[in-house]
Amino acid sequence: MRLLGLDYGSKRIGTAISDELGITAQALSIIDRTSLQRDLAAVAEIVRRYGVDKIVIGYPLRLDGSAGVQCEKVDRFIAALATVVDLPIVKWDEALSTWEAERILDEAGVQQQRRKKLVDKIAAGIVLQSYLNSLSKKENKMS
Repeated sequence: MRLLGLDYGSKRIGTAISDELGITAQALSIIDRTSLQRDLAAVAEIVRRYGVDKIVIGYPLRLDGSAGVQCEKVDRFIAALATVVDLPIVKWDEALSTWEAERILDEAGVQQQRRKKLVDKIAAGIVLQSYLNSLSKKENKMS
């Protein structure tokens, strides 16, 4: 099962893809946001190209677990996305994924100019890997 991870932002959408077994996630690309139609077409093209079975989108809950304005924006994007792809779309708590991506880039010594192009796709990878890890834990409990 191939999964697509999305980190939805106001300027960019980070993407990540799982391996075919749904075990590991890797950062894929950045979609520079231009218009909703183009953004949706770009995601639909990734879905088609990689044979995606499910989409996992980072859901920006507040640290107290409540939904805020950013969650409403993601909900609107999910509703629009559901009109162009016929796949399950899972909301997954993205708590601190961007912060973690920044930390990884900092430890790797990536210069500030390059970070903008990397942080969103790394954050998408972190969100997707977190989701995949949760599936693995569920399977281990059932065994």
